[in-house]
Amino acid sequence: MPIVFSAIVPHPPVLVPEIGKDNLEKIAKTADALVELEQALYAAKPESLVVIAPSEKILDDAFNINFNPSYTATFKKFGDFTVEFKYRSDYLTIQEIRAGDESHTQVPIVLTSEEELGHEFSVPLFALTSHLKDLPVIPITYSKLDAAQHFAFGQFLHRELSKIDKRFAVIASADLSNKLTKDAPGGFSEKGVLYDRTITKLLEDHDVQKIVSFDEALAQESGEYGLRAIQIFLGVIATLNVAPKVLSYEAPFGVGYVVVNYEFK
Repeated sequence: MPIVFSAIVPHPPVLVPEIGKDNLEKIAKTADALVELEQALYAAKPESLVVIAPSEKILDDAFNINFNPSYTATFKKFGDFTVEFKYRSDYLTIQEIRAGDESHTQVPIVLTSEEELGHEFSVPLFALTSHLKDLPVIPITYSKLDAAQHFAFGQFLHRELSKIDKRFAVIASADLSNKLTKDAPGGFSEKGVLYDRTITKLLEDHDVQKIVSFDEALAQESGEYGLRAIQIFLGVIATLNVAPKVLSYEAPFGVGYVVVNYEFK
């Protein structure tokens, strides 16, 4: 079955009302774009959701798929102890992805088992699955391998998903620069501003080659948090007849947030 939905989203915890509180109005463009995206996802009628994101457990030489039977999303790390969500794993699809390359000759994949999802996964799930509470999830974390291997892994994922009789949605969870203002998490760097301007234009133009071969030094200096997720994502959708639509970009807290919907032509 086909991939029926694909998008790039950020993962700011302030989108959760219990955390954002008065700061929610500062991120209104992103919130409004995600409402539009959530409606598009619901209309696509997906049967499984692949989320590609960074995490605190990035492996040096392998891509990580969380194979736990179920997942819990909390925001205790951000001071909220009241919000908790449960998601179920699409473990059958994960098994089939893993079986697609048992010899490790195509891509190095490691299956791990972690019940609690980081905010890199839980924020997009919170924002996009309010009407799809029972949608199974496939959480994938990128690695420290090079950009070309990430794109190739995305192509591998597409081949394996195409063999399965299921409607898939695929999301890349990625923040842009964390260095856009003096009070940003990473402090200020002019390279952060350049990164956001450049990557947003490349996404808008759907210039896959330039994103996959993006200047590594610029990316590192910018404090980006998710370029590798985008590179995997672009491999997944490489053969789809889609066009990007940038729904929003803003940087209210010194961190760049972009929302892109890849609409079928």
